Amino acid sequence: MARILAIDYGQKRIGVAVTDPLQMIANGLGTVETPKIYSFLADYFAKEEVETIVVGYPKTLQNEPAEVTKYINTFVGKLRKQYPDKKIELIDERFTSKMAFQTMIDSGISKKARQNKALIDQISATIILQNYMESINLKF
Repeated sequence: MARILAIDYGQKRIGVAVTDPLQMIANGLGTVETPKIYSFLADYFAKEEVETIVVGYPKTLQNEPAEVTKYINTFVGKLRKQYPDKKIELIDERFTSKMAFQTMIDSGISKKARQNKALIDQISATIILQNYMESINLKF
């Protein structure tokens, strides 16, 4: 089985998470500066087999696309063009940053470490991936 990779897109940096090859466990992979994401993905895909890319898609409380979605739409369009062989899924990412921050608190991470926005992005990507995995498991 191939991995599933999740992306928490941001204009400065992108959080990345990935499953194990059996698609059972979601793990944070790190964060990447946004302009470097395409080279990061090319390198990663050269080493690991990935079948699906899940991209967090933010919506407002009124279920409308958020302001940042125009950048995500452009990003997803480039992904689809560069990787036509990969399934690309969008998943609602409302509240993932808040959930990531709460996860850090619950895990006992120090107040100083909780200010690390890159860590929040990585945890958010992991939550996005976990939510996606739960949604596809419900379809069986």
